[in-house]
Amino acid sequence: MTPTERTIARLPAHLRRYVVSQDYDAYTPRDQAVWRHILGQLRSHLADKAHSVYLEGLEATGIGLERIPSLDEMNEKLAKLGWAAVSVRGFIPPAVFTELQALGVLAIAADIRTHEHIQYTPAPDIVHESAGHAPIIANTRYAEYLKRCGLVGFKAIATVEDEAVFQAIRNLSVVKEDPTATQEEIQHAQDRLEAANQSRRYVSESTRASRLYWWTAEYGMIGSLEHPRIYGAGLLSSIGEAKHCLTDAVKKVPLSLVCADTEYDITRMQPQLFVARDFEHLFEVLSEFEATLAWKRGGDYGLNEAIQARTVNHLVLADGREITARVVEALPGARPVAEGLNSALVRLEGPVMVSREGKAEGKPWPGLALVAFGEGTLPDKGPFKLELASGLKIQGFAVGEGEVLNLRGELDGRPVELPNVTKLFLSTGLPSVAGGPADPGAWDRWFGELNAFAEGEGEAKAREKKAMALHPSLAALYREVRTMRESKSVNLARLEQIGNAATDFRDDWLLKVELEELKKAARA
Repeated sequence: MTPTERTIARLPAHLRRYVVSQDYDAYTPRDQAVWRHILGQLRSHLADKAHSVYLEGLEATGIGLERIPSLDEMNEKLAKLGWAAVSVRGFIPPAVFTELQALGVLAIAADIRTHEHIQYTPAPDIVHESAGHAPIIANTRYAEYLKRCGLVGFKAIATVEDEAVFQAIRNLSVVKEDPTATQEEIQHAQDRLEAANQSRRYVSESTRASRLYWWTAEYGMIGSLEHPRIYGAGLLSSIGEAKHCLTDAVKKVPLSLVCADTEYDITRMQPQLFVARDFEHLFEVLSEFEATLAWKRGGDYGLNEAIQARTVNHLVLADGREITARVVEALPGARPVAEGLNSALVRLEGPVMVSREGKAEGKPWPGLALVAFGEGTLPDKGPFKLELASGLKIQGFAVGEGEVLNLRGELDGRPVELPNVTKLFLSTGLPSVAGGPADPGAWDRWFGELNAFAEGEGEAKAREKKAMALHPSLAALYREVRTMRESKSVNLARLEQIGNAATDFRDDWLLKVELEELKKAARA
């Protein structure tokens, strides 16, 4: 097995289905020229402007100047740092990206930007993901921050509107990288993203987590406000951003939790950036943010977050059981049950999955379920009556494994409408409410087909159009120039002939840059 195949084999099955082959031979000669041009400019510009580990990190992670990196070569180097990389297509679901990162796996977009968008692209590409994210993980403390930031993002609760925004961003990136996209198509994609953003009812935990990640791992600076250095991947991988960010046109402010409440626009250069004192500063802000999440707070706060989200999340009960479902209602009790928990009863919409320590137990329950809070024991079988400290009284018949029939209840003397057949859980508290299923792998095995994520038709068409946009004759010229460069055998007369032939392609400026570089080197 290759190093990359070994990496993929170690991934849980629910993550493996997002991985694609790098297909190195699919990179065109112009793609290779795009890489070389960007990396050459970035290395030259960032040598004294990026964090001191940057140049060392390029070498340590298998990223060279002359050609697009091979994931196999990268994985050989990354393994020494306790990391790995896999290839994906464009934007993948945030929960997948964050889970991979928490596991120490970089999701590397297989595609590369077009030469028209060489300064900056909103779409994930191999320049951003490899030359941007990989070098700084050579710093072990920062690498630890990335993993922990991934875990926090994975635990944050996302909403149904967050999914709509993700799909709109994904669509916009595809359209913008399509060389044949019309202005009307681009405008429609931008309008769709605007509409998705406006549909948000409130700022979710997941959105705040993505903002924190954006202003640190993507667009972070480090050091003093007067003389900051670059460490964020978005800055390290964009020629335009790398130059623009250090000018007075960009406001620099000290990193704080304010970044989690600061919006960003992926379609333009950032007008303001946050500067961390050092990498320890990142952990301070991340810990402060983590403490605000339902994952850490639990109780009524967590229940309210889950109810607002209208998505699948999981409750962690006092005995360690994890209940994955959609939380649809929480009934307040007459008296508090535990610190931060006044809810007496929670209604869950199925399917409902039970797990412990992230490992599912048995088949999911297909119907409605309830969680009652307070001290009490549900018999395995037979009739039961329970009076809980919240003021809730319930009675019914236990079938086994938490299933109950003929359930009746009252809360502080008033009848409560309950399902006749349901799954009932009892807990003395609610220490945590976290985003997504507690066992993503098991949930995916049971329900993955219902939530299948496939490469969109638009993405495939955009790549096809991009390949067709490179004329075979122009590709041949790029290939010949690259062969000269690699063989270190430059024929000046032939370069002149290639230059003359290139005049047939007036919109292609990159080949001319390649020719001038070779001529200059040959004459030196």
